[in-house]
Amino acid sequence: MIRDILEQTAQDILTIFEVHAPPIPIESMLQRPSGNLWDAVDPTQLSGSFMSVKEKFSPRMSLARLLVRHVASSEWGRARGLFQIMQQPEMIQAFARMLMMPRDMVLSMTPREQNPVSISREFEVPQSEAEARLRELLV
Repeated sequence: MIRDILEQTAQDILTIFEVHAPPIPIESMLQRPSGNLWDAVDPTQLSGSFMSVKEKFSPRMSLARLLVRHVASSEWGRARGLFQIMQQPEMIQAFARMLMMPRDMVLSMTPREQNPVSISREFEVPQSEAEARLRELLV
């Protein structure tokens, strides 16, 4: 299933970048891709219209979706069959949540901490995205 592949790919990316705790350093992952996995992006050069600012931490999710598109269209991503998600906005969103709120990190939180407010604060993501990620993980 594609979601399983995306979950594993998110974990692979975090392993490559040696990320072991939140918040995920999405900006540096874009600016300094490890091992030239994909082209570097300078987030300071992005237009303001690119960034969503609906909620606190929304710009970080915009950057995560940009990273997802870069990964999926890179040679590294194509080799893993990720290019197919490029035409599926819902899968781009889901993969961005997987990168920003990795399954193992969320599930390692205490049951009391596994709520949208705590996850939003810990991972620096919008509460609405934390809610969606919890639904994906706890179903």
